[in-house]
Order: sequence, then C-alpha cells, then structure tokens
Amino acid sequence: MDKPLRWVGQTRKTLKSMPDDVKDEVGHSLRIAQQGGRADNTSPMKRNLRTVSEIRVEENSGTYRAIYTTQFEDVIYVLDVFKKKSRKGIATPKSDLNRIEQRLKAARIDYEEHGPPDIQGRIILMTNPKKLRER
Repeated sequence: MDKPLRWVGQTRKTLKSMPDDVKDEVGHSLRIAQQGGRADNTSPMKRNLRTVSEIRVEENSGTYRAIYTTQFEDVIYVLDVFKKKSRKGIATPKSDLNRIEQRLKAARIDYEEHGPPDIQGRIILMTNPKKLRER
C-alpha cells in the first residue's frame, strides 16, 4: 500500500506554481517514495537532517528542490519545495536548512498529535516557531 503524503505549510501550493516539467518530475519521485523506493534524482541530506531526502530537478529555468521525510512508518511529509537561488555550488543555503528543520519539527508534532493518516493529501499548517523551540 502506498504511503499517503502530508504537505507542510505552503509546499503543495508552491509546487503547483512551478513549471510543468518540474511538477511532473517531483510528482514521479514522490510516487516512488510512496511505494517505498528512492528515485535516481533523490538523495538523503546530511547531519541533523539525515532522515530527510532531497529531490533535485534541473531545468532551463533553474534548479528546483523538493524536501521530504519518510521517517514515519506510514506517511510521507513533504517539508519544502523551492527554486534554488544560486546556480553556483550544490550546498543548500543555511536559511533553507533552518526552515526545513522547523518544518521537520512541525511534522513530528503533527504525527504525535494526529498519528497515522486517515486521508491522502492532508495539509498541516506551521506551528508557531516559538512553540517549536520550546519542545
């Protein structure tokens, strides 16, 4: 059975605003993750984000990233989707890493409070960052 997706913050809306080729490639990669696999354009992140995977899409219009976690047994949280601002280097900017960390915390809280998913495509709103820091 496929794992359902939960979208954190504006990730779903942001993905819908991207070029069609990007949406198709991200969607295909997420579908593979839902089935328990990992697409060729996907790799794990490092350090304290080891439970997070990054989908990379290169297009003429720029470089795009979709970030998700499969750390929960029965659901995938899509944490962030963005267009990379710089074409130089492969490192993800610190501000993006901080946002991903905050959203991962929000996903953990959501999972603790709501447990396994009951519907596909549930969107969770970001918790107040102050509350996240307190946990």
